[in-house]
Amino acid sequence: MAAATYSRFIHFLQEDLAISADSLAVALRQREQDPGPLPMILWQYGLITLEELDQIYDWLERV
Repeated sequence: MAAATYSRFIHFLQEDLAISADSLAVALRQREQDPGPLPMILWQYGLITLEELDQIYDWLERV
């Protein structure tokens, strides 16, 4: 993912889905330990709902 798109993605997570900076930090730290798609890590750790996961993948498809 390009840097500009990644920045928009993080903004979407924080502004549209109201995911806290702390929750994102947890997911990003986990991603360093066990690389995987950030949306799935957020969901696996209970930081987003299944509905929010769907919204994230819908957003990613539009980008």
